[in-house]
Amino acid sequence: MDQITIIVAGGSGTRMNTNIPKQFLILRDDPVLMKTIREFNGYNPDMEILVVLPPEQVKYWHTLCRKHKFTIPHTIIEGGRTRHHSVKNAMEKVKPGMLVAVHDGVRPLVSRALIQTCFDTAAALGNAVPVTEPSESIRLVEGDSNFRADRSVFRMVQTPQVFQSDILIGAFRQNYDPLFTDEATLAEKAGHKIHLVKGQPENIKITTLLDMCIAAAILDAC
Repeated sequence: MDQITIIVAGGSGTRMNTNIPKQFLILRDDPVLMKTIREFNGYNPDMEILVVLPPEQVKYWHTLCRKHKFTIPHTIIEGGRTRHHSVKNAMEKVKPGMLVAVHDGVRPLVSRALIQTCFDTAAALGNAVPVTEPSESIRLVEGDSNFRADRSVFRMVQTPQVFQSDILIGAFRQNYDPLFTDEATLAEKAGHKIHLVKGQPENIKITTLLDMCIAAAILDAC
């Protein structure tokens, strides 16, 4: 099955206390988003990569590509008002009978081994969602009360989430629900069983300055 990847990069710099959107911040010489694209291109150089950006960020991205001499082929898709609508815009380019990955642009430390595991599992089972086990104790909050929860029955969800494209094409025909925060939730709502694979602790999502420091430390150590 042909493979295609949608990389969603619609973030801002709000939690970073910077005017530069987090996907454009420099992580060891390159913008975060370029590192993310490079991993997927390294996994499969022939795979089409769709990068979803807010319309107002497209010009700046092209400027960065020229500045950093970034020439990996990719297609820019203009995003929508939510992550869901942004991925839906990109899905217009996806054909039936493919394997489609959806990945956060601010997860630049994803490994090619994890990408392959997700694609291979989705080819066999229909979809693959990487997860990790929580390492800290958790509590369930209900109103003014809170209770101990069994962390062994919970998982932390990562990307890339990979699906046989027919599943996602059909799932995106559903009416929008604010609970559709990722493609696994969307496909599950459409009646599909979600298959989990082992994620990687270093596959962090960069949302704060601390995350940038952690990512830089991981790169220095590896």
